[in-house]
Amino acid sequence: MAGQENSKLIAVNRKARHDYFVMEAMEAGVELVGTEVKSIRTGAVNLKDSWVEIDGGELYVLGMHISPYEKGNIFNRDPVRKRKLLVHKREIKHLQEQQKLQGYTLIPLQLYFKRGKVKLELGVCKGKKLYDKRADMAAREAKRDIDRAMKEQRR
Repeated sequence: MAGQENSKLIAVNRKARHDYFVMEAMEAGVELVGTEVKSIRTGAVNLKDSWVEIDGGELYVLGMHISPYEKGNIFNRDPVRKRKLLVHKREIKHLQEQQKLQGYTLIPLQLYFKRGKVKLELGVCKGKKLYDKRADMAAREAKRDIDRAMKEQRR
């Protein structure tokens, strides 16, 4: 999604980049009903505990919470229902091979509008160990210290 014009960011899964190494990212469409799209436009979506599964040669996102639309009454669907992702078959085969051979996990990274359509950035991820998380935190802290020192030096 980086550098795309005509796109509006809706939700980001910050926990995904904290808990996983993102090896590869790809874009997928999401099959939604009208009230879900209206609810997404208000920003009432949560990707925090969501994941993607391959079932019967198709991709599905599970655990993605889209709050019911306030004015939707009987047309509202279950907030955490299984939603189909729209991806080419060759991409699904590639993801399936990645999942089987390397043991990668499919995690939604962010949700956004692109030319009026809801798109999901899907990451092929590998889980981080505790020491990896600590190393990332140490590197981030060191970068902050360097930036502070450089700022002080400029004064």
